[in-house]
Formats: sequence, C-alpha cells, structure tokens
Amino acid sequence: MVEKWFAKYFNNTQVLTFNSGRSALYVLLRAFGIGRGDEVIVQAFTCVAVPNSVIWTGAMPVYGDIDETFNLDPNVLEKKITKKTRAIIVQHTFGTPADMDGIMAIAHKHNVLVIEDCAHSLGAVYKGKKIGTLGDAAAFSFGRDKIISSVFGGLALVSKRHTSVWQRTKEAHATLPYPSGLWIFQQVIHPVAFACILPWYRLGIGKAMLFVLQKLGVLGFPVYAEEKSAHRPQIFPAKYPNALATLLLLQLKKLDRYNTQRRDIAALYQEKLGKKDMFQLPRAGEGSVHLRYPVLVSSPGRFLAKAKSHGVLLGNWYHNVVDPTGVAFAKVFYIKGSCPKAEEAATKVINLPTNISKKDALRVIKEFV
Repeated sequence: MVEKWFAKYFNNTQVLTFNSGRSALYVLLRAFGIGRGDEVIVQAFTCVAVPNSVIWTGAMPVYGDIDETFNLDPNVLEKKITKKTRAIIVQHTFGTPADMDGIMAIAHKHNVLVIEDCAHSLGAVYKGKKIGTLGDAAAFSFGRDKIISSVFGGLALVSKRHTSVWQRTKEAHATLPYPSGLWIFQQVIHPVAFACILPWYRLGIGKAMLFVLQKLGVLGFPVYAEEKSAHRPQIFPAKYPNALATLLLLQLKKLDRYNTQRRDIAALYQEKLGKKDMFQLPRAGEGSVHLRYPVLVSSPGRFLAKAKSHGVLLGNWYHNVVDPTGVAFAKVFYIKGSCPKAEEAATKVINLPTNISKKDALRVIKEFV
C-alpha cells in the first residue's frame, strides 16, 4: 500500500520500499552500476548514512561545500567533477530544495547522474515540480524525525527513462530478506516508549530511561556504531516490513496538513526572528517544507541549554560536518578544511521544531527574544 501511494503521488510506478533510506540509496547506486573506481559527489553538512551508501558500493564520496540554503553549492560543484565522477547526490536539506537548475545543467554538461536525497523533503516543490522527480532517481527516508516517520524505512524511485536500472533495482530488492522480529519490535515500540520518555527528558530522567532501554536492546539506535567507521551493518539493506508500513500509512494521509503547518510555523519564525541581528536565518525558496528551521548563532550550546531548562527541546542537525558525533572522518573520506562553509555552519547551527502548534512555536521564540 505504501508503494501504491507513492506511485500515485509521483505518477511513477517505479518505486520500491526498503527498511531505511540508506538501504534505498545503496541499492540505487548499485543498480546504476556504481562501484569500485568511481566517485560520487555528496555535500558536506550531512548524515554519515549518505557517504556510507557510496562507500558500501566500493566507490568514493567526494564532498562539496554548501550555499546559504545548506544545500550543495553549484558554484563549487563543477570543480569537484573528474573523469571518475559517476553521480551527484543532491540533499534537499531541512526540506528546502537545492538549486536544481544549476546542478542539473552541470550534470548534463558532464554526463553525470543525479540522485536526489529526499530524506528531509517529501512534499517539497521546485518550480512546480515535486522534489524527487527532477533527477535520474531519488531516495526517501521514513526514519525518526523525518517529514513522516515509521522510525525506520525508506523508498527508492527510479525515473521512467531508466527502465534497465529499474529492472536491476527490482531484481536486487527481490533477493533481500525482511528484518528480524526483534528489529521490527524495536521500531514499533519506539513511539510508545518515547511517549513515556519525553515528559521526563528535561529533568534528565528521560535521558536515563532512553539509555537503559537502548542498552537492554528494547530500543534501537538511529545510527549504528559501526556506521561511524563506514562499516555496513547486516541489517542494511532489507525489505520494508508490513508493521512499519502500517505506521506510515496513517501519516501519509496527513502529509499535506503536516507540511502546511510546517510552512506556517517557519513563516512565524521568520517574522519574529528576522530582525534580530544575533541570528542568521535560512534563505529558503518557494516550495520548501521546512522539516526543521535552522538558525545560525555564535554560541549554540548556550541556547540549547537555556531552552532545555525551560522544557523546550531544540535540535542541532548537523553539529558535525558529517554527523553524528564520533564519525571517523578519514574512514568516510572527509578532509577537514575542504568545505569551510559547511564546517562553519556545523559550529553555529541550531534548529527549531516546525511540526508544532503556534502556541508552542511562540514558546520557542520566547527563548530568543
């Protein structure tokens, strides 16, 4: 049913679900024949899951710097292309579309594939076209804290013009197992557990509860320890279990309402914080869905701690240029100093929640005014 929903939404039947967004991205890269000796351009200021998907194929990620939208900057992109470049993965960060005209022009000039990373951007639009339909393929994530979530999950979409790639994607998918019962249980129990944990998080009790439940194996982690060193956990790739699909279908019915609310809350932040000199607000174009609303400040730790003391939990995506904390940059081929704008953003970013009520948004704003 999830695949049918996406096929109708994108007017494209070439879609398949997986147990995570990185599983979908990895299988797509393999289906395009990307592997050892190839290079794939990704942006800095990202999750380790993106470059890992490249590394797991045997190819090498090459990092490009970001622009004011926190997306891959077309002005530096062309300098990264070599004879080994096979693809560009375009991350629409925080639900703001990247400059697809600029990126696609460079890709066509050099005969390079474009794969959209839509983990943050389901429902976003670029110049009248849905994000996920502009490149050669796209990968979506249904992980925790995404536009819609089943705790884990993902989807691959292949452009209709790539019939042979679609065939290889289907063949690869058919050979995959379903995750274990324990893994599925960990994801299904997650929303229930967090309903109990969050009210106590500000006092530190909730954090202790989360630690214990993860230690006992009741709850899983969003990023596995071995991924921080570019190793592939056995769970990836796998098929998408029906139990998680059931969770997702309930939210897909509310997608438009969720995104309208996110846009309204982002506009409220812009209105109330836009004139404050201490903040650098995002340059978000028309069509953004604002998964989170990023703000750059000189001392993010102070703002995060102050807000937490008042019961307001803010985010810090991505407070490492390749997140999360503990990623071995050498293992994921990131060279420190190579993407200065992304590195600066990582030292200054906090993000404000958008899938909240206006009343709660005003509480968040109160922390800054």
